Amino acid sequence: MSSSDEFESQPISPNKLQPARAFAGSYAGEHVAGTEFVIGALFVSWGVGAGDILVGLLLGNLLAVLTWGLLTAPIATDTRLTLYAYLEKIAGKGTIKLYSVVNGILFSVLAGAMITVSASAVRILLDIPPQVGWFPSDFRFVLVALFVGAVVVFMAVKGFEKLAAFAEVCAPWMILMFIVGALFLLPALIEATPGISSISSFLDFYTIANESIWIKTSEEVGFWHVAAFAWVANLAMHGGMGDMTLLRFARYSKYGFFSALGMFIGHYMAWICAGIMGAGAAIILSTAITSLDPGAVAYQALGTCGIIAVIIAGWTTSNPTIYRAGLAFSSLNPKWGREKSTIVVGVVTTIIACFPFVFSQLLGFVGIMGLMMAPVGAIIVAEHWLFPRIGLTRYWSLYKGNTTNFAAIITWLTALALSYVLERSGVFHLFFLLVPIWLYSTVTYCLLAIAMGAKTAYPESVIAEEIEANRKVDEKSYLKNLRPDSVAGLQTKTPLIVSVASLIAIASLIACLVIGVMAFQDGENSQLHTPLLVATITYFITATYAYLANSNKAVVENKPVTSVNVSGS
Repeated sequence: MSSSDEFESQPISPNKLQPARAFAGSYAGEHVAGTEFVIGALFVSWGVGAGDILVGLLLGNLLAVLTWGLLTAPIATDTRLTLYAYLEKIAGKGTIKLYSVVNGILFSVLAGAMITVSASAVRILLDIPPQVGWFPSDFRFVLVALFVGAVVVFMAVKGFEKLAAFAEVCAPWMILMFIVGALFLLPALIEATPGISSISSFLDFYTIANESIWIKTSEEVGFWHVAAFAWVANLAMHGGMGDMTLLRFARYSKYGFFSALGMFIGHYMAWICAGIMGAGAAIILSTAITSLDPGAVAYQALGTCGIIAVIIAGWTTSNPTIYRAGLAFSSLNPKWGREKSTIVVGVVTTIIACFPFVFSQLLGFVGIMGLMMAPVGAIIVAEHWLFPRIGLTRYWSLYKGNTTNFAAIITWLTALALSYVLERSGVFHLFFLLVPIWLYSTVTYCLLAIAMGAKTAYPESVIAEEIEANRKVDEKSYLKNLRPDSVAGLQTKTPLIVSVASLIAIASLIACLVIGVMAFQDGENSQLHTPLLVATITYFITATYAYLANSNKAVVENKPVTSVNVSGS
C-alpha cells in the first residue's frame, strides 16, 4: 500500500482481501518483540508466584484473543474500513484530530521505550553500566540512544517495506532465541533451588519457578493482576479497535483468532522465557533483577546473539511504531506529508529514549495506553452493534452534518477522567479499569447520542444502509466463487540454490535449538555462545537470500507476495 492509501475512506474491494496465512504470519511475527524482553523480566520483579504467572497469563491472553476474534475482526470485516476512517464516519473530523494527537503521543513514547531497549544492548559493547533509573547516569548512554534513534528514524522514513520484510525473516529466529535463552540459564536456576538437581517433570520445573524465578513476595499483586495485564497489554489494538486497519483485509472474521499465535507464542511463551532469563542472569551476576536492563539479561543468556536479539527486537518494534505515530500526526494536516511528520516524531521519540524510565515503567504505560483507547473502542462497538438493536440510527452525527460528534468527545474525556479518579483513589487497580470504563462509556455514549439526535430517522440512513448491504452481497458472492489460492507460484520451478538456501536456513534454526538443549544438559554453557552465533549468522544469510529470491519470483509471475501492512493499526 502507498502512504496515500493508509487513510482511505472507502471500504476496500474484495480483490484486496488476503488469505489466512497473511494473518497467521503477521500476528506470529509482530508480537515477538522488544517489549517481551522487558515485560517478562518485570513480572519477576513484581513478586507474584509461579502459579499466578503460568495460569494468569493463560487466562489473560485467552481474553485478548477472544476480544480480537469476537469484537475487532467482525467489525473490521463488516465495514472494511480503517479505524481512522470508521471513527471519522462515527465521530467526525474534529474527533479524529484529537484522537490522532493522543494516539501519536502514545506511540511515540512506546517507540522511545523500544529504542532504549536496543540501546541497552549496544551499551554493552562500550562497557557502559546498565541504565535502569528514571534518568541516564552515563552521558555515553545518551549518545548511544541518539545514534540508535537516528538509525531507527531513518529506516522508518525510508525503509519501512524493507524492514517489514526483514522482520519476517527475523521472526522465527527471535521466537527461538527466547526458548534457547531460557535453556541456557535454567541450569543456574536449578543449582539455586534447594532439593532440585535436574528437571525430570513439570513438578520439578514448578518448584524451580516458585522458589527461584517468580517468588511470591507481594500481597497486593497476584493472579488477577497478571491476567488483567495480559488482557490489556494490547488493548489499543483489540479493545481499542486499532487492528481494524489490519483485519479489514481478512476474508473472514474468524481470521481474528490468529491473534492466538501472537498471544501464546509472543506473549505467553516469550514472557515466561524472558522471566527465566532475567531470574537466571540475576543469580549469575549476584544482583537484583531490577538492576539489569534487557541487554544485560540477553547477553548473559546468549552472548553476542543476545545483543543481536535485543537490538533487532527493539529495532523492528520501534520502526513501525514511529511509522504509526507519523501517520497519526500527518492525518492532522495532509500538507505535512508522512515523511516530514515521521522525522519530527522520530526526533521527539529519540529524545524520550534517552531516559531509561520509558522501559522500566513499561507495564504501567502499556496499561495506560490501552485504557486511553478503550472508550473509543466502546463507542465504536456501541454504534456498530448496539444502536441497530435498540432503535438508534448508526452514523447519526454524520447525517446531521456535524464535524464533531460531541457525544463521543464527552464520553471519551469523561471516561478518562473517571479512570484517573478510580485509579488514584485506590478503588480499582489500573489493570482492572477496563470493564467498568467500557460499561460506563457504552451507557454514557448511548444516552448522550439519544439526547443529541441518534433516535431520529434520517432518509440518508436508508440509502446508505442499502448501498452497504449491496456491497456486502457483492463481497459474499466474490468470496463464494473464489477459487483456492492460485498455484501459479508452483508453475516455475524453484532454482536449486534457493531450495538449498531454504534448507540451510531451517537447519540453522534446528542447530540453534540443539545448542540450547546442549547448554541445558551441560550446565557449563558459555563455550556454546560461539556455535550459536555461527548458526545465527548462517540463518540470516540463507533465510534472507531465500526470502528475496522467492519475493522476486512471485513478482515476476505477477503474483505479488501478499503481506498485510500493519502500519496504520
